[in-house]
Amino acid sequence: MPRTDALQGSLPLLILKILARRGPLHGYAIATHIEAASDLLRVEEGSLYPALHRLEASGAVRARWRVTENNRRARSYELTALGRQQLDSEQQRWTSITAAIGRVLGQA
Repeated sequence: MPRTDALQGSLPLLILKILARRGPLHGYAIATHIEAASDLLRVEEGSLYPALHRLEASGAVRARWRVTENNRRARSYELTALGRQQLDSEQQRWTSITAAIGRVLGQA
């Protein structure tokens, strides 16, 4: 199956979930984890970084500059308490939506 850019609307949820599971990560690592876990989704920089900035502006994530193992500066992102609440809310919403879509597809 070809890789797709079909992340519309779900990217913030995926970012929050990756950060909840993995802890603080830089943007490239977040994208890599999403791609590896899904085997299908591709995260473009043009989508990822605006989503991270929106999550930071809303208080869902906190960004900090850190030095990586390769001795490079990278901006890492970590989940805040507000981000955990948002993750819970968005996961419940996603579950409801996918169940509703499943019911419609089951009737087709």
